[in-house]
Amino acid sequence: MAGLTQESRGCCRACFGAPSLVADHGLGHLLTAGRRYPAKPARYSDPGEVGGVPVPGRRAIRSGLVRMVISSGVRGHPRCSQSAAMPSSAPATNAAGTSSGKSGEPAVCGGVSPVGGLLVERDGRALLIDAGAGPISVGPPLNTFGVQTGGKLLDSLATLGRSPADIEAVALTHLHNDHFGWAWYPAPGSDRPAFAGTDILVAEPEWTQRHFAEAQGMGDMIKVLAPQVRTVAEGQEIFPGVRVRFTPGHSAGHAAYVIRAGGQKVIAFGDAFHTPIQITHPLWQNVFDFDHQQSTSLRRGLIDELAQPDTIGFGIHLADMPFGRVRIDGLPTWRPVDA
Repeated sequence: MAGLTQESRGCCRACFGAPSLVADHGLGHLLTAGRRYPAKPARYSDPGEVGGVPVPGRRAIRSGLVRMVISSGVRGHPRCSQSAAMPSSAPATNAAGTSSGKSGEPAVCGGVSPVGGLLVERDGRALLIDAGAGPISVGPPLNTFGVQTGGKLLDSLATLGRSPADIEAVALTHLHNDHFGWAWYPAPGSDRPAFAGTDILVAEPEWTQRHFAEAQGMGDMIKVLAPQVRTVAEGQEIFPGVRVRFTPGHSAGHAAYVIRAGGQKVIAFGDAFHTPIQITHPLWQNVFDFDHQQSTSLRRGLIDELAQPDTIGFGIHLADMPFGRVRIDGLPTWRPVDA
């Protein structure tokens, strides 16, 4: 998400509940919240709810001996705003903070977008990709895009039988505070970060250019996690079957993580996409992208790659369809893996 302060980030969030369906999909097992909601939604014990509509539960895929599970921690009440994705001709704020493009374009509704992490487990070991936003609750007037309420990621991990002490490393896609919240925020009942003692992995170009994040109000947060930071290089294997891929654009040193197991490739692409709309319309910009040209080029390349056989994408902000494939039949579209 955006490299802004908690108060000014521009997407709403959702919390995920527990999985409710296990289905055999050949190459592995897909565990997903397979509920189909009635017109008047029923109430469930632990789903997040946004505007009275239940938000689907925690999702996971299993590939060979590797399990990948979303562990989410924020819910929100969305509002329509000209923020998340829009035609490239619409007003856009560049890295310098100036406005460009034509005015008068229609606003785009960002909808509901979760924040959390991707738990990757193999042979009893555990890696967390991104660390959510931390326990925040921000609404208008400071946050004009909706109400954000966070803090459930650690509870979600506990539900999965994991504690922060079980996580051998937290790999960040980028230094925006909705992705490293629990990497700096004190654990409940403690004055130390929840993942104190755990390596925080950051792409080398993101860390050397952290002044961009610091200039956007995150300097104190970054100081807290700095002693634990270990920079990683392009192509480096950080966990069995998980390699770093530099994907600058949304931030100066943004990274994706490529997970290979069971004959499949899963690309955790971070904030390369904020909505499935950008799969179909890769020229539509996120106004918070650091470099719009790089971001557009990256999206186009990822669309082609995600359309290849045995390739799955993972996007933490893609609401109830975070795992998916791209199908190109005319215009490319995002197809959830359980569709």
